[in-house]
Amino acid sequence: MKIIQIGTGGWGKNHTRILSELGVLSAICDADEEKSKEYGEKYSVNHYTSLDKLLESEEFDAAFVVTPTSTHSQIAKKLLEAKKHVFVEKPLTYQSQDGEELAKLAEKNKVILTCGYIERFNPAVGVVKKLVKEKNYGELVMLEFHRENRMPLHIKDVGIIYDTSVHDIDTANWLFDEMPSVVFAKAGKIKHEHEDFTSIMLGYKNDKVAIITSNWITPKKVRKFNAVCTDAIISSDFITQEITVENNDELKKLDNEKQEPLLLEIKSFLNAIDGKGEHIVTAQQAVNVTKIAEAALLSSQKGIPIYLELK
Repeated sequence: MKIIQIGTGGWGKNHTRILSELGVLSAICDADEEKSKEYGEKYSVNHYTSLDKLLESEEFDAAFVVTPTSTHSQIAKKLLEAKKHVFVEKPLTYQSQDGEELAKLAEKNKVILTCGYIERFNPAVGVVKKLVKEKNYGELVMLEFHRENRMPLHIKDVGIIYDTSVHDIDTANWLFDEMPSVVFAKAGKIKHEHEDFTSIMLGYKNDKVAIITSNWITPKKVRKFNAVCTDAIISSDFITQEITVENNDELKKLDNEKQEPLLLEIKSFLNAIDGKGEHIVTAQQAVNVTKIAEAALLSSQKGIPIYLELK
């Protein structure tokens, strides 16, 4: 299997490392000539500054697109038109309409299009998903997410909703195993061009709710969530991958093997290409996350709930 990667910036360098370790990285492309050369030489693969040149010169099976959000649609479209499997880092596109077009193109050309919602592959989230599905602690009624840190320096083209909150939007949809019908959000900006703090409420059927709080203001890195069930609260930390369950004044820690989510995510995509697995974020699910992010921004601007009908 031969895999190429477009973009080797802040988060992209981690993809390059893992793809190289797995022995599948065959070429990289980065508009920054210096960076392209650096990573090409580091991993002993061909390197390009032009995607068109790469497409002319390389034979490959799939591509990773790890570039700024505003470029995702154009790059992914070229790759899908070339009938290549494509992994796009989150969010899939800035506008959901562009995502819909990519999803249709992937279906037409019979290739896989997925998006990097990495928390699905976090072992801790997997354990909570299993507990919720098996109703070990009753029915899941509420999810609470807290994701806080200083703003990453490499993020310039989107605000916190598209960069950060989307992780928890996707995780909420996955844990509830359905899509929300209503979104209400408030967001603001203090230090940045785009919004840098937000609280989002997603309403699901039977009054179930997810509350997502994200900010780029606080200096301490926080990545935590609670799954409130009828018989217990399951709490977890995305970073440490620790899980605790609290019920009847008893707090117990669950055993859980810590693994690198990005490695699991990339392996899952490669297996899907190889026909060995189906655990990936579907293109439609990724489009839905963008639609919810759009609704959150609109809700904040207008001060009203936004109602959705998602596939």
